[in-house]
Amino acid sequence: MIKITNLSKTFKVFKRGKGIRRAFVSLFKREYTRVEALRGIDLNVNAGEIVGYIGPNGAGKSTTIKIMAGILHPSGGECVINGHVPYLNRQEYVKDIGVVFGQRTQLWWDVPIIDSFELLKDIYKIDDKTYEDNLAYLTEKLNLSELIETPLRQLSLGQRMRCEIAGALLHSPKILFLDEPTIGLDAVSKLAVRDFIKKLNKDKKVTVILTTHDMNDIDYLTNRLVLIGKGKILYDGSLSYIKKKYASDKYLVMNLAKMESKIELNDLDLVEVSDYTIKVRLKSDLSDLESTIKLVNSKYKVSDFSIKDTSLEEIISSLYREYEII
Repeated sequence: MIKITNLSKTFKVFKRGKGIRRAFVSLFKREYTRVEALRGIDLNVNAGEIVGYIGPNGAGKSTTIKIMAGILHPSGGECVINGHVPYLNRQEYVKDIGVVFGQRTQLWWDVPIIDSFELLKDIYKIDDKTYEDNLAYLTEKLNLSELIETPLRQLSLGQRMRCEIAGALLHSPKILFLDEPTIGLDAVSKLAVRDFIKKLNKDKKVTVILTTHDMNDIDYLTNRLVLIGKGKILYDGSLSYIKKKYASDKYLVMNLAKMESKIELNDLDLVEVSDYTIKVRLKSDLSDLESTIKLVNSKYKVSDFSIKDTSLEEIISSLYREYEII
């Protein structure tokens, strides 16, 4: 489905010196610097997979997605997707893909959503039956029935994102590229988007490439993680392996019955302390659980407690530090 080999991309960036004099000189003599956004990327994705493609800002995620979508030409290497070279066969290729960028829109701002959908029908040359079937499916699964007669500018961010995803899927693409699809959304909207993506993959076998900084998106949707940093793929494997490797720590989180101005627990491995909460790192076998609770409760009144694993955000941060990409 997706085969990327030794892909590279270098940008030529205008370099402007400081001060008025240098700014004036740059009008006549420009200086440039070269930035390597991608350096020898290799990636294979099978049909029907959901792949989480993550990395810190500036790692090369969006550049990769734009090359795969046919928006950018690479400086070197090969990218073949579903038998097409995206940036050479773009007109034919776009029939197979859907693209959603979290902060950009493909729908028209001042017209009702259904009018944008009708325009997309003409652009993609979707036949009437396919269009009606897909519109009915997307309207039901994304709960759009009360939105499609409303102009895009009158919708909330969560409502707009649901409509954007629907617009990207009207022509039955085989691959869906999602770049930060839940950015800025409230908790309810995030859950709705995640549930739909998972169901779409199950019902329609659509291949999904997901870039996001929200690790809950990754945790909910996929078990395959691809980590990119400084233009190179550093890890390509299962999320479960990463969790097993980095999530060995367990934590006891205790809520206190009253605010304490000072917490003194020198014998414990304290991770976080606030006026009402104490977070302690435990042994992996929890052999110190009972003694820890007793010790804290002997000094401060504990109203509630819970045991938590290492969060995925903490795991990914550890991974970033290990590969020295932050």
